[in-house]
Amino acid sequence: MADYIIRATAAQGQIRAFAATTKDMVEAARCAHNTSPVATAALGRLLTAGAMMGIMMKGEEDILTIKIEGNGPIEGLTVTADSKGNVKGYVFNPSVMLPPNAKGKLDVGGALGLGVLSVIKDVGLKEPYIGQTILVTSEIAEDLTYYFATSEQTPSSVALGVLMSRDNTVAQAGGFILQMMPGADDAVIDRLEQKLKEVTSITALLDEGKTPEMILEHVLGEFGLEINEQLPTQFFCNCTKARVEKALLSVGKKEIQEMIDEGKTIEVNCHFCNKNYAFTVEELKELLSRAVR
Repeated sequence: MADYIIRATAAQGQIRAFAATTKDMVEAARCAHNTSPVATAALGRLLTAGAMMGIMMKGEEDILTIKIEGNGPIEGLTVTADSKGNVKGYVFNPSVMLPPNAKGKLDVGGALGLGVLSVIKDVGLKEPYIGQTILVTSEIAEDLTYYFATSEQTPSSVALGVLMSRDNTVAQAGGFILQMMPGADDAVIDRLEQKLKEVTSITALLDEGKTPEMILEHVLGEFGLEINEQLPTQFFCNCTKARVEKALLSVGKKEIQEMIDEGKTIEVNCHFCNKNYAFTVEELKELLSRAVR
């Protein structure tokens, strides 16, 4: 099954919901960055959240970036998503290995440690919107729930999960985001809170074969669930050699000349997809002729 996101409403528009299955996306990221199991889980959770939060934006050119910086051994994560379901990201330290946590699960919280979550929305205005909160548990889902409540004043419930196979490939990945709209009835809020207590693990639901539609039906069925849209989502990096050339041009003539003086081909790495772009001395000389400063 290809990865996709469901957009839905319930309780006559009092609840909006997003649910995603992202196994292929997270496996693509794992392969690109050769991440350890705990790093795969951390990055996979944030990629899943980024994909769902990305499609919440309305503009064709809108870009969402989520950054987590912590004092744990993983150091941090960065994920960028657009409004069309494309998402990319990387881990600062992809090879971190940690023992399981007290529940026998991958210790994402221990890997991230204490720190800060930042959400940056570039919607075409002069300055991007930036919201920041502290990491509450460093398990990512709870941290995003706290972010929505404090920075966007939107009561939300975020569930994210990545299940690894014994061979360290991704067995399941996905999540959901449920949000209460302004003016929601207290009775609806109370009943939803009770219903959410019954959901113990998003990966368990996915491993049972439940689709995003079935997961939302499981949680919101009694509220009159209405599926509005299904959107494909994927790990996708828009880097090209031409874009890397622009970045090299921006460093200036002095730096390009220093690269030429070394007399060998250089490689420029894209953080997001880990692809390398090679530039020969001749190509660098051509870039130098086009550099403006």
